[in-house]
Formats: sequence, C-alpha cells, structure tokens
Amino acid sequence: MTFQNNTAYAAQLDQNDSLKEFRNEFYIPKFEGNECIYFCGNSLGLQPKITEQYIREELEDWKKLGVKGHFHAKRPWFSYHHLFKSSLAKLVGALPEEVTPMNSLTTNLQLLLTSFYRPTATRYKILVEEGAFPSDYYTVASQANLHGYSAEQAIVELKPKPNNHTLTTQDILHTIEQLGDAVALILLPGVQYYTGQLFDMHKITEVGKKVGAVVGFDLAHAAGNVPLKLHDWGVDFAAWCSYKYLNSGPGATGALFVHQNHDPKQHKLNGWWGTDENTRFFMKKEFEPMKGADAWQLSNKNVLSLAAQLASLSIFDRAGIQNLRNKSIQLTDYLIFIVNEINKSLSIEIQIITPRNLDERGAQLSLIIPDQLGKTVFEALSRQHVVVDWREPDVIRMAPVPLYNTFMDVFRFGQILHQTLDKNIENLKQTTKT
Repeated sequence: MTFQNNTAYAAQLDQNDSLKEFRNEFYIPKFEGNECIYFCGNSLGLQPKITEQYIREELEDWKKLGVKGHFHAKRPWFSYHHLFKSSLAKLVGALPEEVTPMNSLTTNLQLLLTSFYRPTATRYKILVEEGAFPSDYYTVASQANLHGYSAEQAIVELKPKPNNHTLTTQDILHTIEQLGDAVALILLPGVQYYTGQLFDMHKITEVGKKVGAVVGFDLAHAAGNVPLKLHDWGVDFAAWCSYKYLNSGPGATGALFVHQNHDPKQHKLNGWWGTDENTRFFMKKEFEPMKGADAWQLSNKNVLSLAAQLASLSIFDRAGIQNLRNKSIQLTDYLIFIVNEINKSLSIEIQIITPRNLDERGAQLSLIIPDQLGKTVFEALSRQHVVVDWREPDVIRMAPVPLYNTFMDVFRFGQILHQTLDKNIENLKQTTKT
C-alpha cells in the first residue's frame, strides 16, 4: 500500500474502515474538552460504554437477591465463568474446556509453574528472554528457588545479537536445541512488552516439545492483540491479563489456558472452586477436579470484575480477532510510514526497535529518540494530550488499538511528534552552543 502523509488521506482510510463504528462504543479520554490521542491500550485499555450496564446488573442482583444471586441472578454467579468459555476460546484458539477466567496474571503463572516446572537432577533449566517483564522473571526465579536452585543455576536468558534489540526465531530455536534435555520449561511472551516483538509461538512450541520441555506463554500483550492457536500449536499452558487489549479495567481478573492433554489431577495447588461443581457443596475431603482448565481454579469469582471483562468480550465477539488484526497491521504500517517521513526532515533519526516484518509485531511500535531526547519528547507529548508510554531507559511505546484508534489519530500523532522534535532539537542545539 502506498501511504500519504496528509489529512485527506487519513480521513479516507477511516472512511473505508469496516471497524470504524466500534470507536463509538468506547469512552475516549478528554483533556481541555478535546479527545486525546490514546496510544496506551497496551498498558490499560479504554472503557467500553457497555461496561457500566454489565456491572450495574450484577449490583442490582446483589441488592435484590443477596446470597440467592449465586443461583438466581440474571447471570448466576456460581457458574459465571462458563459464560466466558466460548469467547475466550475463540480469542486464543482453544477448546472451551481449556480456558477459564481467574485471578491475576502473576498469580496464574505461579500456579501454572507449580504444576509444570518439575525439574530433575539433569533437566532443570528455564528459558526466558533477556529483559523479561519483572513479574515473569520473579516467577521463574522463585519457582527455581522452591526446588533448591538459584536463579543463576536454573534460568537461561535469550539475548539478542550485539547492536540488536530483538531476537531472531532462528536464535531462539537454536538455543532450545543446544540446551536439549537440560531444559525443563520455556516461558516466553507472545508479544514482548518492551520491543513489541511478536514471537513465533508455533515454532517455539514445536522445537521445545521435541527436546522434551514444557512450553508456556505469557500472553499479557498478545491476548486480544493477535490471533492465537494455542490448542493447534500444542502449547502446554498460557496466562494473560485482561486490562490491556481486553479493556476490562485496572487490575481486572485474568485468565489461563491448559491444553487438554494435561490431566487435571496432575501435581498442582488445589482449591474449592477447582472441585467438581456437581459435588462441591458436599464438602468432601477428596478433591474431585473439574474438567480441563477449571480444575486450576482456587476460589469463587470476583463477579464485579468479571462483568467488565464479559462486556468487553461481547465486543470482540462482534468485531472478530482476525478483522482486528488486519486493521492493526494497517495502523502500524501507517505509523511506520509517518515516522519514516519525519526522519526525512530531521538531523537525527528516530529508531523503530519493533520488527518491521508484520508477522513479528503486534499493535505496538517502540521508538528510541537519540541524543537523550526521548524523555523530553515523551513529556512534551503528554502536555499535548498524546497518551503514550515511557519505559526506562529510553523507549517510547505506542499502541494504536484497532477497536478505538483511527488513522487520523496516527496522522495527528505524526504532526505533533514532528513539531515537538523540531522544537527540542533546536533547543538542544542552542544548549550545545551555550
């Protein structure tokens, strides 16, 4: 596609967008009476307008029914998680019994690694990426410690080649093959939070399982962002939050996936909500697990939080994840074009560290602005009501989300970024002369 850097062209792209009406289903934050440019859905998604209704209905049932709401509410709380099965399964490419909403992301990862990290004297290595999100690293380090290993002994970090920010699939696969039967578990992100790199989960899973490793993914930045086929790829387990691309509110309940090949009676921590719901109130000492991923449940659900997630998933059901992915690719392609246009007129070059290959990126671009201008530019953008994300030491992350961002957002962002850079580069030159 041949892009153009002008208002009329961006407006035409929006006019032709088959998903354009979904923006009207979200609250876009306003500052000084004007809608901001919100490119931070990879940190916290915006609120769907329907969310309030879903939560209010649960509050009304609680008010009118009290404890009887567990079985007699409009959406009975006892079986609330069943309402998510179809939508979550479509979103991550799973069977309905392989997914369940529960807990938070890190809690779910700890529970899953308790089940799936089963080291032996010779097979105890855990493979992660260098610069993994801290909670992921804390999770694998603590699990290693629980089994008597230090992080230095157990954890192997995948490192990009010198002068590169991202990993190649070939290097990941080569490392797995080199580790061979020493690797017990692989835990990688579907999309890396810092660089925005989308990993080839299919190939990683295939090669990981060939060497006898258990393969799992943190999908915090992938669920609701890119199409997934967890069941067909043979992924052993995965977990994700729902407050980023899934727009379920700050700190919202997460979810997990466990492949049907795994016995729900296997080693894990058990809780009352993981027992067979048909006999749960018999209060037996014997644990009779639910089928599939539901067996990993510990406690009853935070219904008010899940109501927000249910509202958001109803929008995903209508939009379709592949349709969203198609628009997402266009948005990030256009953003890359805009940044390249800006670079043509600057004395410095903005570096895009997210892979240009569309198969290796999600709905995010990460930029490094040289001469230590990044934080200054980020703060200037914020003052102009452009909501992006700063990550130390030097990255600005931008996530044009296809459900509510527009091509005009991208164009306007480019105009503001260009003006901001022009001003700050000139100030830098004056400071240097002084």
